[in-house]
Amino acid sequence: MAARTVDAVGEQTPVRHEQQTRTDAELLLAASVLLADAALAVRRTGAGLTAAGASWRVGLQALRRPGWALGTALSAARAMTNPAGLGLAANGGLVGETVRSLGALARQRPAGVAMAVDAFALRIEAAAHEHPNLAAPLAKRLTDAVVAGRRIEALRAARELVALMGVTRTLTTISPVIMELLALAGLLDENPTNDSFAWVTLAGGVPTTEPLFGLPSALVRHLNPGPGRAERTEADAMLARVLARSGNDIVRYIDDISALGNHGLALLRRIACADGTPRHVLLLPGTSFGLLSNSTPQDLVGAFDALLHTDTTYSRSVKQMLTRAGVPEGTELMIVGHSLGGITAMNLACDLDFVSAYRLTHVVTVGSPIDAKRPADPMTQVVSLVNEHDVIPGLDGRGPASANDIPESWIECSWLDETYDYPLSHAPQAYADTLRSGEVPHRARVNELITRYDGEIVGNQPYLLRDK
Repeated sequence: MAARTVDAVGEQTPVRHEQQTRTDAELLLAASVLLADAALAVRRTGAGLTAAGASWRVGLQALRRPGWALGTALSAARAMTNPAGLGLAANGGLVGETVRSLGALARQRPAGVAMAVDAFALRIEAAAHEHPNLAAPLAKRLTDAVVAGRRIEALRAARELVALMGVTRTLTTISPVIMELLALAGLLDENPTNDSFAWVTLAGGVPTTEPLFGLPSALVRHLNPGPGRAERTEADAMLARVLARSGNDIVRYIDDISALGNHGLALLRRIACADGTPRHVLLLPGTSFGLLSNSTPQDLVGAFDALLHTDTTYSRSVKQMLTRAGVPEGTELMIVGHSLGGITAMNLACDLDFVSAYRLTHVVTVGSPIDAKRPADPMTQVVSLVNEHDVIPGLDGRGPASANDIPESWIECSWLDETYDYPLSHAPQAYADTLRSGEVPHRARVNELITRYDGEIVGNQPYLLRDK
C-alpha cells in the first residue's frame, strides 16, 4: 500500500479520495466546532447563573427586594431546568456540583452535554472519511454505542472487535478517535468527577485528569518525584556499530534512537559543523512499556507526567547531562526525540531557563503528542513526524478527528503506511523504514531543514539517565 502524505505547512500530495469526500469531512469538522463552542458557552452560562444564585450579594438583594428575588429565581430555575432551554445546566461550586451530580445519577442530559455529544459524534464521523476502518460494521457499532451512552452494547461491540481483530488491531482501528471515545464515556457516565476530561478534550486542550475516575495530574507527579540523574556510560558493541555509520540525516537519527533502546540511555553528540561552528545534538528515546514505573525516567509514569507538565524527571536528567558534559552556555543545540523523548524535547523547549542557557535551534519529534506545548523561543524550529496509524501522537487531544491546528511556523509531516498495527506503528524502526523507503518525501524535507548540523561527528557520548 502506498503511503499517503500530508504536510501541515505545505501543499498536500495527491490523496486517493474524491473531492466530495474531502469536502464532507471538512463540513463535519466545521459543524463540530460550532457545536463545541455552543456547548462550552452553555456550560459557562450555567456556571455563571449557578454562581450568581449562590452569591451572598444576591442573597442580600433578596432580603431587600423579595419580590424581585422570587421572580428572578423562578426565571433562572426555568432556564436551567427546562429541557427546551439550558436543561439541567447547574455546575460549579458546592451547590452547582451537587445539583449536577444528582442530575448525572438521574441520567439527565443538559443541553450543553447534548451539544457536546453531537460535536464529538461529528468528529468521529469526519474521521471515518479519512479512516475507512472506522466505518466497518463492528467499529461503527462500537462508536455509535459510545455516542448513545449504551455502555453494555459498547462493551459487547469492543469484545467482538477484539475477538475478530485482536487487541492491537482493535486499538489501532479506534486510535484516530480514542480521545473522543474516552471523553464521551466520561461525559455520559454517572460519575461527574471525570467530566473535566471531556470538556477539556472538547475545547482542544490537554486534560489534566485521567478519564475513568477524574484523578488529578498531581497524583501522577507524586508517583514520579525523582530529581533526575545522568551518568556517563560506554556504548556496547551493537550501539557502537550503529553510531559509527550515523550522520546528519533524520533516518540515521531514528536508527540511533532505536539502537539506544528505552531502558535509560540517551546520547549527546558533538559535531564540528561545515561552517566551522561546533554544535550538539541530543537523541532521546521513548518509553519502556515493561513496567508502570522503573528506575529510569523512560517509564509510563514518566510519560503521563511529561504529557501534563514541563518540569519532569526526564527533563531534569537531560539538563544534568548537559551540565556534566560541560556543554558551554550559548551552544547551538538540536534535540531529536521519539515518543516520550519527543515530549521531553518540547518540555525543554518550553523551559525559559533552558533556552536562555542554550540556543535550541531545532526540535524534531517522532511519534510524539506535543501539539499542546509551545516553545519559549519562537525561533526554535519544531518538526513533528507522525504515522497516522500510531495511537500515541493523538494523546495530546489533537488527533485526526480534532479541529484544532498547530502553529503556522511548525512543520508536521504525517502519513499512512503499511505498519497498521499498534505498537508496531509506533516503533522507531517503523518510522525509519518508511522514511528510508522513499514512499513519503519527508526525509529530504527534514534533512534540508537541519543542514546547519552537517559536518564531522567528533563525539558520541551515551549517558544513563536515572530517576534518583
